[in-house]
Amino acid sequence: MHPSARLGVTAAAATALLATMALPGAAAPHRAENRVLVFSKTAGFRHDSLPDGIAAVKDLGAQHGFAVDATEDAGTFNDTDLARYDAVVFLSTTGDVLDGAQQTAFERYISDGGGYVGVHAAADTEYDWPFYGGLAGAYFDSHPAIQPATVRVEDRAHPATAHLGAAWDRTDEWYNYRSNPRERAHVLAALDEATYTGGTMNGDHPLAWCQEYQGGRAFYTGAGHTKESFADPAFRTHLLGGIRYATGEAQADCRPEQGYRPLFDGTSTDGWKQAGPGSFTLNDGTLTSTGGMGLLWYEAQELGSYSLKLDWKMTGDDNSGVFVGFPASDDPWSAVDKGYEIQIDASDAADRTTGSVYTFQAADIPARDAALNPPGAWNTYEIRVEGEHLQLWLNGRKINDFTNTDPARSLRQGHIGIQNHGADDEVAFRNVRVKELPDAPAGGAGAERKGGKR
Repeated sequence: MHPSARLGVTAAAATALLATMALPGAAAPHRAENRVLVFSKTAGFRHDSLPDGIAAVKDLGAQHGFAVDATEDAGTFNDTDLARYDAVVFLSTTGDVLDGAQQTAFERYISDGGGYVGVHAAADTEYDWPFYGGLAGAYFDSHPAIQPATVRVEDRAHPATAHLGAAWDRTDEWYNYRSNPRERAHVLAALDEATYTGGTMNGDHPLAWCQEYQGGRAFYTGAGHTKESFADPAFRTHLLGGIRYATGEAQADCRPEQGYRPLFDGTSTDGWKQAGPGSFTLNDGTLTSTGGMGLLWYEAQELGSYSLKLDWKMTGDDNSGVFVGFPASDDPWSAVDKGYEIQIDASDAADRTTGSVYTFQAADIPARDAALNPPGAWNTYEIRVEGEHLQLWLNGRKINDFTNTDPARSLRQGHIGIQNHGADDEVAFRNVRVKELPDAPAGGAGAERKGGKR
């Protein structure tokens, strides 16, 4: 198995990491064995920013603990050489850069868990190789002149975009693509075509995205044409996050995501209500718990069959949770007694730690540990409720599957909320969104009560 297939950390390693991750804003330590290959061969237009890009990746490796090799020798694309690397960065490659045998070796590398990072003109590469087109996510079509534009950040949990605000203003060469990758990849950021001239994608213009692809991981960013990009701290962090995702060092939910609507969009808590002591502060699109024990619950609507997604981050050994399936009440203990809590806690017992249905069912701990980012980094939950059936994904990996059999509780319809646990607990939340699902058949697992969602 390729080194990058070893995703995440073991339970023991996660506990050991906790001591180093207790400080707010701390970053996960990089595994010493990580090695990245920068490939910059061109058979078409050649960007004068290539030396700057290679130097930037080498600098990032030196600063963050991964080794970097750079080459334009396509002969490196063989099983033996590729096996040395956790990810390959296609840095503004252009045209047909690999022959048939080299392409086949790279396909094997990806299927064995290898990582791909495409930068800018990587989308202007290998038009006649369908595997590559799927891996990159989209092919280049055209571009207007270099100019300023606003990038709308759609995912502020992925390590490539978590450091950015909701809007990212920068100057670059903005590619139009032959197709929209949104249906097959997870879009992290998109261009606002109203803020510049020459966009041709009808107002839905992805710029950066990620995906799991045929056994491996892929990240692409359309930014990075100019020399100045590689001196820009925001872009360098963007590139670093993509590399960390591709190598498997950072976890993220990179499944395609469509059809969700915001319950909390980062600007307002309209529709939400605080129950009990403590509160949440709102800053930079983020709700952060303070005091407690209380609950910020979504009063505006009860939910029936639905997929709820949200991003969360601990600063250390903190405690919080996401409550589902409880009746309206100004008493936070009503959610405890009549609903279910999906726990967020770094170091408690198995049925009371991250990923558990609190006190009812532990997560699949090996799967949880493989998917979990440590304190200081963002994680994404998907909680899918269909009747009395609840499934939980952490950073795109399923870690719990629970069916309610308690007659005193019901998941079929109820409110959702996020907990502020206590004075010493600080947990942050972003981008709470929901997608209603079809009602489950009456009487079956996941059945929806008549008159279900509204």
